[in-house]
Amino acid sequence: MGNLFDLSGKRALVTGSAQGIGLLLARGLAEHGAEVVINDITQQRATQAADALTAEGFRAVGYGFDVTHAQEVAKAIDNIEQEVGAIDILINNAGIQRRYPFTEFPEAEWDKVIDVNQKSVFLVSQQVAKYMMQRRQGKIINICSMQSELGRKTITPYAASKGAVKMLTRGMCVELAEYNIQVNGIAPGYFATDMTAALVNDDAFSAWLYQRTPAARWGIPEELIGAAVYLAAPASNFVNGHILFVDGGMLAAV
Repeated sequence: MGNLFDLSGKRALVTGSAQGIGLLLARGLAEHGAEVVINDITQQRATQAADALTAEGFRAVGYGFDVTHAQEVAKAIDNIEQEVGAIDILINNAGIQRRYPFTEFPEAEWDKVIDVNQKSVFLVSQQVAKYMMQRRQGKIINICSMQSELGRKTITPYAASKGAVKMLTRGMCVELAEYNIQVNGIAPGYFATDMTAALVNDDAFSAWLYQRTPAARWGIPEELIGAAVYLAAPASNFVNGHILFVDGGMLAAV
């Protein structure tokens, strides 16, 4: 079967990838041979990130579009397919977090979390899958979370959205597997990122995390790359509907 982790000749769209973990995953796929399509809500940031990757010697292009707007998504996916080429790999990474006590959570903030974290996975996957079905091949990777399985105070809508993404992953698998499309999820545990900086700097929280996680540490964002490459590569051709937890053993512990 050759190199099971070789992505040469493949093209990957990563949503919300102008910065953070999305950009990290895009770079990881590029390092294994893929051409990457960087997405952000603004064209400027998407182009800047793609240009930075190109300067590193990778093949990258930026497309700005709002992943929560159906018409924008449909137009953008059509344009990518026609202007850049076939989307072989999709990583639904775009996501946001909002924190309020449950009884005080503003409806508008609930809607934002659900739209970005859940609805976008449906909209982008639906459009990309139509092309993948015609070609009878493709990889879709949804970024889930520990909160796909576990709740935590002040982030109930986030947990609801990520629980839904888990079931979207399984439902999409059931409908798309016959077209040789593999749909899987990556569920990160607690990683030290810009989004979690306040928690990383909270000594009490970090002490709790070390005690709660068998690995007894925060995750390093680069440790997510291997999971993404595996689920995007031929190595996972018979893996479908699976949620891969990258969590230092947290979900296994009580």
